[in-house]
Order: sequence, then structure tokens, then C-alpha cells
Amino acid sequence: MDEQRYLPIGEHGLIGNLRTVALVGTDGTIDWCCVPRFDAPSIFASILDRDRGGFFSLTTDVAATTRQFYFPDTNVLITRFLSDDGIAEIQDFMPVPGDRHEAESFRLIRRVSCVRGELPFRAHIAPRFDYGLQPHTLREHDGRAVFESASMALALNSTAPFEMVDGDVLSSFRLKQGETVVFCLDRAETTTPPRYGTAEEAEAAFTSTVEYWRRWLSASRYRGRWREAVHRSALTLKLMTYAPTGAIVAAPTTSLPERLGGERNWDYRYVWVRDAAFCIYALLRLGFTEEADQFMTFLAARVRESDPDPEGPLQIMYRVDGSESLSERRLDHLEGYEGSAPVRVGNDAINQLQLDIYGALVDSIYLYNKWGQPISSGVWQGVTTFVEWVCKNWDQPDEGVWEIRGGRRDFLYSRLMCWVAIERAIRVAHQRGLPADLVRWSQARDAIYYQIMDRFWDPDLRAFVQHRDGHTLDASVLMMPLSKFVAPTDPRWLTTLDLLGDTLVSDTLVYRYDPHLSPDGLEGEEGTMSICTFWYVEALSRAGRVDEARLAFEKMITYANHLGLYAEQLGPTGEQLGNFPQAFTHLALISAAFNIDRALG
Repeated sequence: MDEQRYLPIGEHGLIGNLRTVALVGTDGTIDWCCVPRFDAPSIFASILDRDRGGFFSLTTDVAATTRQFYFPDTNVLITRFLSDDGIAEIQDFMPVPGDRHEAESFRLIRRVSCVRGELPFRAHIAPRFDYGLQPHTLREHDGRAVFESASMALALNSTAPFEMVDGDVLSSFRLKQGETVVFCLDRAETTTPPRYGTAEEAEAAFTSTVEYWRRWLSASRYRGRWREAVHRSALTLKLMTYAPTGAIVAAPTTSLPERLGGERNWDYRYVWVRDAAFCIYALLRLGFTEEADQFMTFLAARVRESDPDPEGPLQIMYRVDGSESLSERRLDHLEGYEGSAPVRVGNDAINQLQLDIYGALVDSIYLYNKWGQPISSGVWQGVTTFVEWVCKNWDQPDEGVWEIRGGRRDFLYSRLMCWVAIERAIRVAHQRGLPADLVRWSQARDAIYYQIMDRFWDPDLRAFVQHRDGHTLDASVLMMPLSKFVAPTDPRWLTTLDLLGDTLVSDTLVYRYDPHLSPDGLEGEEGTMSICTFWYVEALSRAGRVDEARLAFEKMITYANHLGLYAEQLGPTGEQLGNFPQAFTHLALISAAFNIDRALG
């Protein structure tokens, strides 16, 4: 591996097969991959511990600069090596299984080619099973290297010669112009698996993978000014979809820090109801209805399975197969990215109360009914279950959208999204003539409205505040005009927007709140929240400040990594921080682009 111990988080690209993903560094190293699905234990995790995590490096032995890009309109990643001796490139991709319900499929293909001159290469394949906790054996079988652990077996096929050393596979080879070497890593649970990894087979897999992504993206209806950024965001959101169930993960990584050396390290490889609902909103805007269909099916199953619970009819998150076991534990044998411990798997936020999830969910169902197809009676039954519960429970403290660990409060955002849940359900009931207790629903909706306008307004600050009778700001109030709770040019809203700009915005980048003024139960600072920046852009646009919005959006585009990808947050020098890439950020980019396009005409 490279002398540099850890690549910057943003120096990675993403490939996947709608079951799992791999992060590929600009140095040619795969340093994150879980098999066979997003929330499974890792086989490569050197991004969390260079020495113990496991990796798959593929690099040249001569001094070279590298460049990464996606094969146009696909999730096939190209890493190029440019040196005095020649130019070579690695094509990294995972073929997408033809059967959507095939859950265990995993296949990773790395094809390295010399396009000019002559270059020496070396490969080092060092899987470490179960986050590096599970030992493995290595043997050769039928010309392939087979890694076997207690839980899984992987088989490596290579068109280059290799040797097996201390449980790892090493390979050195020299490529002349026009020559290619293929590595193929597969599940190997059977004794006589089919032989993969030939040049012809890799070419066929490459062609079919390119065709899959281009066919999928061709359904996009977006024709605006930021087509490249919007389509890359759409392709990234699709990569975070678990095809067998329709689940969408918040991010495909765990424990990438929101602050180097800090404790704000979380596992995002699960289905947050809120994040997934917002994703459906973004994909519906672009014309992708199949993902919404599948997520509605996933959701309906969760409602059927849920028991009456004082904490609500839904958990705030689920595993990708819909199961509910997400207990959080620390992997203290891993040092964490750049020493940022702890490394966590699982997420104890599952036990939190987050009232806002019902607003995000019912809003996406409302839009699906509007832009997709009329919702079924089963989905409407779920909506009425949610709304009835919200009508009884909206006026209580919770942990809020930011999942604070410092005790429950009466958050404005939670109230706002309870209002959205009821208001959107009333709209669907009127549009479709569906059965609903409209009198009761309307009374609850109006009570929330009056409480927000009265108890969440600070007359001294002349702004809406984070929590009831409080005096601190929170960027989540940017959703007030975006959710149509308040007019985007309402005088109260405009003074709030101005104050947000003066206190939480740093050169168009937005902090979600000030942890000193509003303690969240955690130590340390954090970066600016990228979703909040895109919310701010959209709020400016809706308020008629279109030139400001466009400039802020263009600036934010420059903070993407070299491939157009965003982590959760940005650090003091614009570096990507937190889990990467993050669905929340990319869906907010899509929405902001749509709104500025509309404002510009």
C-alpha cells in the first residue's frame, strides 16, 4: 500500500451491485467492502484500520499520477495511472445480478490495461473477515485462490500469475500497450464453482454492466442546467439501494468521523425511514418510479409486522432485509480512520423517538400517489395508522432529526414534520375520496400550526428557534418553506433566513446548530452539514433570492469530490467528513437543482 497511511475520505470512488458497495481509492486500493450486503461484516476495511482491516491493492511500481472518473452515465469506475513509462487504467465494477431477489450474489471485477508504453504492476489481495476478527485459511483450487473463514469463502481468479503468502495473495506483472490482466473475486461456497475471470468473460460482464446503468439512467426526466451533478447523484442513490427488498441505506459506510480524533462516528449502513423517504422523493422527481414501488412494498411489510408500541408504529431504522436487530457495539481492535475511535457497528439510535419520520414518509407517499401511481388500500391503511398515532403523540419531546444523545426536547422540526404527515394525508384523502377522520386530523394539524407560530417564535431574535421556548437556531427550520408550512416570503420567515445566514452560514456552507449553545450530549466540534447547505440554497431560491441561491449552489458543487460525491459533512478546509457518500446530501442536491432551474426558467 501507499506510504500515506490513510487516503482522504474524498479520494474514493464507489462501485456496487445493488446489494453492497466497495470504496476504491485514487491509489487503486479497495479499502472498504462488506459481503454480501451493506450491513454485513467487512472483508476489506483498511479505511478503518490500515493494518487489521484488509484491502485489495492494485498499483504500479513506478512514479505515477492518478486520475479517476466514471465511465460515462454508469457506476463503472476508471482509475488511470500516468507515468513517464506509460499510461494504464483499472476498470472496477460489480455486475448487477439479473434476478432482483437474488440476495447473496457478490462479484467484483478489476481489469487493468496498459494503453500506452509499458508499466509494471503489483496486486495484494488481503481480505480480513468479520471486521478483521475472523481468521481464514488460503488454498489453491482449480487454478484459483480460495480464502475460507468460518462464515464465508471467497475465490480469486486471475489471468496473471500469483503466489500465496501468509494468507494473502500477491501478484506482480508487466503490461505492454494493449495488454490486459483481470482479477475476479467471487463467493465460493460450492466445491466446484464455475471458472470466472477470463478476458472474454470480463469483457462480457463489463458490457452488460455498462448497459444496465445506461438503461436505468435513460429514464431520467431531468434536462436542467446541472445534469451531470444531478445524474451522478441519482446514480449514487441507486447504488445505495438494496434491490432484494427495495431498502435504501443512509450511507454505505460506518464510523467515518465527523471530526478527526472525535467520537462522532456512527454506522449508517441501515434504512432510516426518514432518509429513504426523502430518497424516494428525489428519485420520483427524476422519473424513477420503480424504486418507489419497491420501497412502498418494503414499508408495507414493516407496518404489518409492527406491534402496537408507545414509541410509534415504525422504528426509525431497519436492517436492509427489514429486520430490527441493530444493537450498537464497539470494535476496539480497529484504530478507526486516522485514529478516530471508536469504530461502531449497529446503531443505538434505533431506540430513540423521532417524530419527524412520519412527515417524511407520508410526504413521499403523497408524492408517489401524485407522480407514481395511485396508492393501494394497504398503503392507505398504513398512512391512517401513522396519522392516527401522530394526532395522539405529536406534542411530546423526542431526540429529533439530528439524533441527539443529550435527552429529549420539544423540537420545532419534529412538530413541523408531524404537521406535514397530517396535512399530506388530508390532501390524499380529499384527492382520492379515501376514508379518514378528517375533522380530528384537521384539528390536530391546526393545533400544531398554532403552537409552532406561538411557542417556537422568539420575538427578540425575530426568528423561529430549535426547540420550544428556546433561543437557539437550528438549520432544520429551513424545511419550513420547503415543506410548505410557511410562505417562502413570509416576513417572519425572511427574518429567520437572514439570522440563519448571519449565524450558521460560513461562506454559503451551513452548520446544523451550535453545539455550545445547544448541547447534544457529545464531545467536540463538527463540520458543516452538506444537506443543510442544499436546504439553504433551496430556501434562498424560493424566497426570490435566486442569484444568491445559484452562487451558493455553484460553490457547493465545487466541494464535491473529483467524482461528484459528497460525504455527510465538510471540514474547515473543505475536506469530506463523515460517512461517504451520504444519501441525504445527494437527494438534497437534486431537489435544490430542480428549484433553482424552475426559478431561472
